[in-house]
Amino acid sequence: MLAIGRLDGAIQTIPNPDLFVFMYVRKEAVLSSQIEGTQSSLTDVLEAEARVFNPEHPRDVPEVINYVRAMNFGLERLNELPVSVRLIREIHEILMEGVRGQERHPGEVRSTQNWIGASGCLLNEASFVPPPPAMVPELLGQLETYVHREDVDADLLKIGLVHAQFETIHPFLDGNGRVGRLLITFLLCHSGILQKPLLYISHYFKRNRQDYYDRLQAVRDRGDWEGWLKFFFRGISEVSHEATVTAQRIVALREAHRTLIQENFGARAGNATRILEALYRHPIMNVNEAREIIGQTYPVANRIMTELVDQNILREITGQSRNRIFEYTPYIDLFADRNAL
Repeated sequence: MLAIGRLDGAIQTIPNPDLFVFMYVRKEAVLSSQIEGTQSSLTDVLEAEARVFNPEHPRDVPEVINYVRAMNFGLERLNELPVSVRLIREIHEILMEGVRGQERHPGEVRSTQNWIGASGCLLNEASFVPPPPAMVPELLGQLETYVHREDVDADLLKIGLVHAQFETIHPFLDGNGRVGRLLITFLLCHSGILQKPLLYISHYFKRNRQDYYDRLQAVRDRGDWEGWLKFFFRGISEVSHEATVTAQRIVALREAHRTLIQENFGARAGNATRILEALYRHPIMNVNEAREIIGQTYPVANRIMTELVDQNILREITGQSRNRIFEYTPYIDLFADRNAL
């Protein structure tokens, strides 16, 4: 809780924190999806969202984009609907729309038995068999009741218990891991522990993937809730610290680049600063988008973008003389290890 408090405090020092939610959400989406075997990197997702054609993009990019859509939808939906089975089903439907697993009844609780194990294993070879489908609605109802009880357990402890129990119920035929990790973010925000979804817990789960699976299984096999909760709390603490450092680096980067613009752009400094601010929400941008932001002509916007490249703030990523696209590389690099993601 102390580590989360530092993160929440650090976020309050950032002008307009909503600008930076964009990247935190996408980092969590990439990492959570990678746990399930996707290959897409943060850069792949940003380029796809900016409609940058790259034949080398992994085919699973839409799965990560769906995760982003599900996250944003769920956070917005919390304003009118509490964390509930209904919300979980709505999120699952968005998550699975048009991607791998879409034939497995998105948004519908399973009506057949599923199991967890090595690829291609049979039921009798599974490492874990979740509850029979007839029990799933009742178990989800009990979980929803527990979420909203106010007389039990500290909020952070409750969130750890809910995640483990949701993964044990395994209510869908596909996408349970991603929905369960989305629930962590929703509950952190819904409970008021975090004001903004700026905690990418999947970074810790991915880094300790086997331990993550083993701790959840130990709860099912031996009732080792203490071992799971210690693992979960350690992850919350570590990732809170990492996210706090990222927030501090964002502030430093923003101030350095604003100063650079003020000192080098003369009369164009105001428009260049407006483009810079927009880059925190859309770190890949073309000249037409910059022109719309500043309300100036194409040549004016093009000149500013070229100067931002000259100052090493932007990088042109297409190698073209026309229809150029620019990336705010220093900012993306705060979130993405291009060799690891």
